[in-house]
Amino acid sequence: MAWVYILTNRKFGTLYIGATTNLVQRIWQHRNEVVPSFTKRYHLHRLVYFEEHQTIYRAMQRERTMKHWKAEWKVALIEEANPEWDDLYWGIAAG
Repeated sequence: MAWVYILTNRKFGTLYIGATTNLVQRIWQHRNEVVPSFTKRYHLHRLVYFEEHQTIYRAMQRERTMKHWKAEWKVALIEEANPEWDDLYWGIAAG
C-alpha cells in the first residue's frame, strides 16, 4: 500500500504534497522536522488530506499530477474530504 498526502501549516496556508509507503512514519518525520526540507522550512505539520493507492508507483503518479494542479483544485480536494482542515495525524497514528 502507498499514500499521497497533503500537509499545511494552517487553513488555506502553504501546501505540501508527498507520497510514501509508510504514512504514519513519514508524517511523524515531517512533524518532528527530522530532515531539512520544504516542510521543515515552512513548519508544515498538519496532515489535512491523504488517499490510499495499491502501489507506490501509482501514488507517485498521483502526487506528480496533483503538484501541477491549481491551488484552488487542491483546496477543493481538501475541503471536500476535510472541511474543517482538521489535523488527521492523530487518527492514523492511533491505529
